[in-house]
Amino acid sequence: MSQAPSRGPVARAIVGVWDGMNFVRRLILNLLFFFLLLLVLAVVVEGGKGLAPLDKRTTLVFAPEAVLVEQYTSDPMSRSLQASFGQGPAEVQLRDVLKVLETARQDDNIERVLLRVDRMGFSGFAAIREIGAAIQALRESGKQVVAFGERFTQAQYLLAAHADEVYLDPQGEVLLLGLSGYRQFYREGLQDKLGIDMHLFKVGEYKSAAEPFIRDDASPEAKEADLFWRGDVWQRYLADVARLRGTSAAKLAADIDSLPDGITAANGDTAQYALQQKLVDGLKTQEEVENLLAVRGEADEDAQGGFRQVGYLDYLRHADGPPRAADPRPQVAVVVAEGEILDGRQPPGRVGGESTAALLREARDDEDVKAVVLRVNSPGGSAYASEVIRREILGLKAADKPVVVSFGDVAASGGYWISMDADRIYADPSTITGSIGIFGLIPTFPRALEKIGVHTDGVATTRMAGAFDLSRPLSPEVGQVIQAYIDKGYRDFITRAAQGRNRTPEQIDEVARGRVWTGAQAMERGLVDEAGGIQAAVADAAARARLGEAGKWRVRYVERAATPFEKLFAGFVQGRIGQAWIKDSAFARSLLSSAVPQAERDLRVLEQVLQTRDGAPVSVLAHCFCGI
Repeated sequence: MSQAPSRGPVARAIVGVWDGMNFVRRLILNLLFFFLLLLVLAVVVEGGKGLAPLDKRTTLVFAPEAVLVEQYTSDPMSRSLQASFGQGPAEVQLRDVLKVLETARQDDNIERVLLRVDRMGFSGFAAIREIGAAIQALRESGKQVVAFGERFTQAQYLLAAHADEVYLDPQGEVLLLGLSGYRQFYREGLQDKLGIDMHLFKVGEYKSAAEPFIRDDASPEAKEADLFWRGDVWQRYLADVARLRGTSAAKLAADIDSLPDGITAANGDTAQYALQQKLVDGLKTQEEVENLLAVRGEADEDAQGGFRQVGYLDYLRHADGPPRAADPRPQVAVVVAEGEILDGRQPPGRVGGESTAALLREARDDEDVKAVVLRVNSPGGSAYASEVIRREILGLKAADKPVVVSFGDVAASGGYWISMDADRIYADPSTITGSIGIFGLIPTFPRALEKIGVHTDGVATTRMAGAFDLSRPLSPEVGQVIQAYIDKGYRDFITRAAQGRNRTPEQIDEVARGRVWTGAQAMERGLVDEAGGIQAAVADAAARARLGEAGKWRVRYVERAATPFEKLFAGFVQGRIGQAWIKDSAFARSLLSSAVPQAERDLRVLEQVLQTRDGAPVSVLAHCFCGI
């Protein structure tokens, strides 16, 4: 009987490595299989339990440590991971906040609300005023609202001031200082230091978005316009606080002017100063506020803080309720356009010409959708992408589906472009809008290259060949072409705005030229139709579609749906089993740290201007740097 030849040492090594790789592969696949099996079982177990019912005399603790947004910029998995660590979401949606407050207003088990908004972030005052109106409605239903904070920014304080009582930590502060808008200017650094020449082409003396790249200071026109709209927002802020706190706007303004003397007189005690100015009703620690709520409500030794309560995220799940079967009622679709407007497909938190247009087209093709609300919270961006989205608005109207636009904190420049053909435009008086104008910005680098000993030379078959080569100086002929291109874009903007707003291009030009307005100022000038928030816009859209009274139709947000795995994973980590597994997991924490959205750089506009579409001589932008 013959024996198989023995393997040599090299062959044995190769076989050993191969067997080891197979073992690792099978191990990984088995671990993955058991993980997914555990995931499914956990979701089934947790889903079967449902939400625990609320007891009577429960306090809703509204304390998100997050930025208020119109639409999440992170995916469901990363949000669920954050919640499992007890960190809360990095973002909360305005629609969810309004839903929670409205549900609490009608919920007999909710006795009062504790507002902890001193850890929230806001991008403007329009959304705060919408939440404030919901808090006011809750108070009018007979439910008490108590606000507490360790310290309040101006935006946080405006929201907290809607409470029946406002308490401040004895070491805290509330400093009302006014509004300002300062920017960095880069001309000297770019041109003199680095040798980069920035060439600006624009229409409108008030179109100041690109000034930092070609000036060392703000232009007189920019200062004039910025002070005009900021002054209007600030006067409305003072009027709101005065009304809520039972004082006068004049007194608040006088207190700000005498702030140094007032703080000195209070021996530097900013909390005492806030109490003296009647900005708060008392100075209490968090424990003292919790004891107060335990006395007024229902004490619960097992609950955090010692009183019966439900947190914002848990109550949002109550407000959402269990999954329902298909709802046959006609729909008002809401499409959110939040963030910069960019070409192509973009993730949530940015407005993509293709992706946002696709959502509007989905609403147009859906027979159950009878009307559309476009919620805009955008400073603008690409003029081309804005036009792509505007065409879908026209398509909806051609399909006999009314379109109503609701402005958020800002809907300016390209944000106005995508809105101007709607049947009606709603804005809060403190919304920032207008900035009807466009610009093109081209950097050229020959002097910068010369500084490092690099020179450009060559040949071309015509005078214009290679004219847009950024390594060469920009010729006057090229500047002439670009300016004509920008002029046409501006004419298109005001002409289409005139058509959408039933005005002449000359009338639009008078209030355009890049000038920024508040919502109230825009209404006076015919750029906005009516004051109101998202709920007013939805009701208007339903009325235009003749859907009848509330209850006979429903609202559906049209947006990218979570994948089945994202839903499965979110359900797992929100349950008790998933939280117990993930809470102390270093692996899960590393996943979270890579998924949390990061802050955008202020100078991203330079990247945009260098990304032209095929055949375009310059990237034309309808952008406004006009946030609070």
